[in-house]
Amino acid sequence: MAKGTLIAAMNIGRAAEDEFHDWYDTEHLPERQRVPGFLVCQRWIGADDPKISVATYDLDNVAVLRSPAYLAIGGENLSPWSKRVTGRVERLMRFEGDQILPGDLLPPTNAGALLLNAMNIAPGLEAEFNEWYDKEHIPALAAVPGVLGARRFRGAGNRTYVALYHLATPAVVESAEWKQARESDWTDRLKPHFRDHLRLVLRRYARGG
Repeated sequence: MAKGTLIAAMNIGRAAEDEFHDWYDTEHLPERQRVPGFLVCQRWIGADDPKISVATYDLDNVAVLRSPAYLAIGGENLSPWSKRVTGRVERLMRFEGDQILPGDLLPPTNAGALLLNAMNIAPGLEAEFNEWYDKEHIPALAAVPGVLGARRFRGAGNRTYVALYHLATPAVVESAEWKQARESDWTDRLKPHFRDHLRLVLRRYARGG
């Protein structure tokens, strides 16, 4: 069975930054790390905007999110602290889905940065979109120096598709090699048909950093 993911992206917004990080580090993340089936839990913040927060949770499979252990801490069962903090943030995306490329790969543990690309595709182009992503786009970007891992997910939420690129540093996406790998006639043909595109360049979160 394919590995799953849960991704929570938000702007800290009206929440106090110190309380937000205290909540994430001392309650929210540890709660999820204790749930059976949660494999790798990582936090990221915007490379240029520290108010952007992303948490990525790699799962045995998406069924973990329907398990009694997870339901006991999620949804209506969020703690009072969770409800207070999340009531002050701007939610950018909550995504849960299956890993469709390569299917069962876990993220590297030494990445210093993450690029998140999430989107929908215009009706009628989904088959070509997936062929382009799997056969051209991901292989080209995965070969760029500094790219440590490249994976794709399909799931539910306000975006159907998410690609995660684990990077040595945020500067990888500014390199000449990266920019060249992004360019092709096929890319140019499909790009106008992307919908609800969310692109976030992030650095690994370090407490107190």
